[in-house]
Amino acid sequence: MTREEFATLVGSRPVILDGATGTNLQKAGMPVGVCPEQWILENPGVLIELQERYVEAGTDILFAPTFTASRIKLEEYGLENSLVQMNRELVALSKRAAGGRAYVAGDLTMTGRQLYPLGDLMFEDLVEVYKEQAKVICEAGADLFVVETMMSLQECRAAVIAIREVCDLPIMVSLTYNEDGRTLYGTDPATAVIVLQSLGADAVGLNCSTGPEAMIDPVQQMAEYATIPLLAKPNAGMPELCDGVTVYRTTPEEFASVGAKLVEAGAAIIGGCCGTTPEHIRALKQAVGSMPVHMPLTKKRRMLASERMHVEIQLDGKFMVIGERINPTGKKKLQAELKEGSLSMVRTMATEQEENGAQILDINMGMNGIDEKQMMLDAIYEVTSTVDLPLCIDSSHVDIIEAALRIYPGRALVNSISLEKEKIEYLLPIAKKYGAMFILLPLSDEGLPKDSAEKHGIIREILRRAEAIGMGKEDIVVDGLVATIGANPKAALECFETFSFCKNEMELPTVCGLSNISFGLPERSYVNTAFLTMAIGNGLTMAIANPSQELLMNAAFASDMLLNKEESGIRYIGRMNYLSEKHEGMEHVWVPVGTAKGAAVKGTAAGQAGNAGGAKDSGNANEARSAVFTAVLKGNKNHILDEVKHALDTGEKPDDIINGHLIPAINEVGELFDKQKYFLPQLISSANTMKVAIEYLEPMLARSDKEPKATLVVATVEGDIHDIGKNLVVLMLKNYGYHVIDLGKDVPADLIVDTAMKENARVIGLSALMTTTMMRMKDVVELVKERGCTAKVVIGGAAITESFAEEIGADGYSKDAAECVKLVDRLLEEE
Repeated sequence: MTREEFATLVGSRPVILDGATGTNLQKAGMPVGVCPEQWILENPGVLIELQERYVEAGTDILFAPTFTASRIKLEEYGLENSLVQMNRELVALSKRAAGGRAYVAGDLTMTGRQLYPLGDLMFEDLVEVYKEQAKVICEAGADLFVVETMMSLQECRAAVIAIREVCDLPIMVSLTYNEDGRTLYGTDPATAVIVLQSLGADAVGLNCSTGPEAMIDPVQQMAEYATIPLLAKPNAGMPELCDGVTVYRTTPEEFASVGAKLVEAGAAIIGGCCGTTPEHIRALKQAVGSMPVHMPLTKKRRMLASERMHVEIQLDGKFMVIGERINPTGKKKLQAELKEGSLSMVRTMATEQEENGAQILDINMGMNGIDEKQMMLDAIYEVTSTVDLPLCIDSSHVDIIEAALRIYPGRALVNSISLEKEKIEYLLPIAKKYGAMFILLPLSDEGLPKDSAEKHGIIREILRRAEAIGMGKEDIVVDGLVATIGANPKAALECFETFSFCKNEMELPTVCGLSNISFGLPERSYVNTAFLTMAIGNGLTMAIANPSQELLMNAAFASDMLLNKEESGIRYIGRMNYLSEKHEGMEHVWVPVGTAKGAAVKGTAAGQAGNAGGAKDSGNANEARSAVFTAVLKGNKNHILDEVKHALDTGEKPDDIINGHLIPAINEVGELFDKQKYFLPQLISSANTMKVAIEYLEPMLARSDKEPKATLVVATVEGDIHDIGKNLVVLMLKNYGYHVIDLGKDVPADLIVDTAMKENARVIGLSALMTTTMMRMKDVVELVKERGCTAKVVIGGAAITESFAEEIGADGYSKDAAECVKLVDRLLEEE
C-alpha cells in the first residue's frame, strides 16, 4: 500500500479498524503473564478466528499482533533471538485472516524503557530497536504501520523515524491520554499532531485509556491543526470489576452511537480498543459507514512545538522574541562553564528568558575548546527538561543541526538555510526529514546580495527549492539580513523593504538579528529599539533578541498594541504589572496559562503576555481548583473549560466550582481592578473567561433544579448608543447567577419600565456614557415611581457620579461592573 493509496482510502469514507485483541484473547484462554506473541503462535486458530470475525464485521485494517514483539519486550521472556521469526509469522497470520479483504498493519508500541535523560535508554538505541522490528514487518508483507498506545511523544518520534528509514509505507500513530487531557509525559493532543504530521506520519490520533465520549474533545483539538487524517480507537467504556472479573459495559449500540460523534468531531479512521468485540465493530460500521469524512486542513499553520506546548507564528499575530542568550559568543563566563562541562548558566538563561517573555529559545554552542555537537545535544536535553518553550537550533555545521533535530522532542526552527551549496543541498532535506521549520537566510555562494532585487531573488529561489521537496511557505521564516547602519546608511531601509516584501507579496514571516543594526555605535539600545518599532510597523514577525532588555521588550509590546493586534492591550498591561512587581522586589507569581486540561502551567505575567509552558498535573482537587481560579484571574478563556472539566472529574460539584472558585476569582479580579493592578482589557478578559465556564456549568445546575437568582433588567438609556460598559455589567451579573434581561442600547424609558414590571424584575440597571443622555436616567426613575414599579434602580457610566444618583433618586451607583455586582447583592439583601 502506498502513502497515496492510503490517503485516497481515508479521503473517500470513514475507515474502520479492528477492535480489541488482548482482552478477547484473554477471554479465549490466554493466561495472564505469558508472552502474548508466543501464545498466539502456539494457538494461531484463536487469533485467525477473531480477526476473520472483525473482517466480516466491516474492518478495513487489521492490526497484526506484533504489539510487543520488539527486542526489548521479548528480552523479558528470553525470546529476543526469535524476533525475526515471530514477527514474520504474526504478520502472516493476520494476512491469512484478512484474506485480501482487509489491509494488515504492523503494530509497534512503547518498549517500557525510559528514554534519557529520564532513563538510561538513548534515543538512537530506541530508533535501532524500532528499525529492527519494522524491517522484519515490512519484509513480511505488512501493508502499513501503526504505532499505538503511546504515552511519550519522543518515543512516537523514534518509531516514525525508524519506519521511515526502513520503508515508505503509510504510518498511523496513536497516543493514549490521561483524564487531564495530556499524555503521561505531558503532551496535549494539538502538540502531538503538530509534531508527528510534520515528521511524516500519515495519520495521528488516540486510542485506549478512555471510552468513546471522552475522545471527542481531544479529536476536536487535533482537528484544529491536522493536515492529515485523524484516528480514534476508544475502549468500550472504562473497565469495571465485577465478581473479580474486569468488564466493559459499553454495548455495541452505545459504542457505535458515540463513534458517529467521533467521526463528526474529525476522526476519519475509527475502531475499538480494550473491551470491544466484533459486534462493536459491526455496529460501528453500520453507524458511520455512510457518513461524510472530515477533511484535514489544506493549508498548514505555522507551528513550532516542544514536547509539552506549541507556538503559532502568524503574519498578523503578536510580535515574538527568540531568546538569544544561550550562545557563548562574547560571554566569557558561559564559555568557561561550557569548557568545564557545566550547563548551569544555560539552565538559568533558559528560565530567565521564559520568564521575561521569549516564545522560542535559540540554542547555539559554537565555540572553540569543546565538542560542539555533544554540547549541543546536552544543552537540548537540559533546556527541554527546564522549560517548555520550543527551540531554534543554531549552528554553522550541518551535522550538528541534524544531530540536534534528531533528538529534539518537538518541532524545531533551524537557524538557518541559505542558497549556499552545503546548506541548500544538504541541510534543506534534513529539515524536511525531521519536520522542522527553517530561517531562510538570503545569502548565496557569491556572498551578500548586492541589492534588494538580488536578495528577493534568493528568497524566491530557496522557496522554490523547498517546495520542490514538499515543503512550503508555512515552513519558512525569512531573515531580513540586518547590516550595521554605521557601514551602510540604508541598512534599516533595505530591511524594512524586505520585511514588507515578504509579508505583503510573498506571505512569509520574517525575523532578524536585531542588534546587528547598531554595531559600533554608542548607546546601542536606543538604535535597536527605534529600529524594532519601525520594523514591526513594516511587517517584522519576530526577532532574535535578549528578552531581559526591558526597553526593547516594552517597545515591542507597545507596538503591537498601537497596531491593534489581538489581545495586545491585555498583553501590554500584563507586562507592565509584571515589571512593576519585579521592580518592587515582589516574588514572581507562577500561574497556569496552559494548553490542556488540568495542566498547571507556569508563566509570569510577562509570560502571560505571550508564552506558556506545561507541567504535569498531580490530579488532586486542590490543584484543579487552583487552576480554575487562576484561569479566570488571568483571563485564560481558551482553556477555562479544560480546567473546569478537570475540576468536575476530580469530584467537584458545579455549585462548588462556581461559589468556591469562579466567584472568588472574579472578586479578586475586581479588587485588582480597584487597585489599578488590572485595567479594562483584563477585566473584560476575566469576565469573558468566567462566562464561558458559567455557560458550561449552567445546564448542570438546571438538572439539579437550581433556581436562578433575581431577575434584572439592564439597558443603555434612550439616545445613547454606547454599550461596552453595559455589556460588561450584564456579563458580570450573569456570572454571579442573576437572570439578566439585556434590552440593549438606546432604549426608551417606557420599554425599560414595562419590561421590568412584566418580568417582575427586582433591579433595573441603567447605563449612559454621554452627559447629553444621562438625564434620561431621571426619566426612568420617575416613571418607576409613577407606575408603582417595585424594582430598585441602579445607574452607572463614564459621566455618572454618586451625587448624581442621589440627585435623581436612584437607589444606587456603581463606578464599574465589579462594583455593580456588590451593589445589587447589597440592595437585595436589604429588602
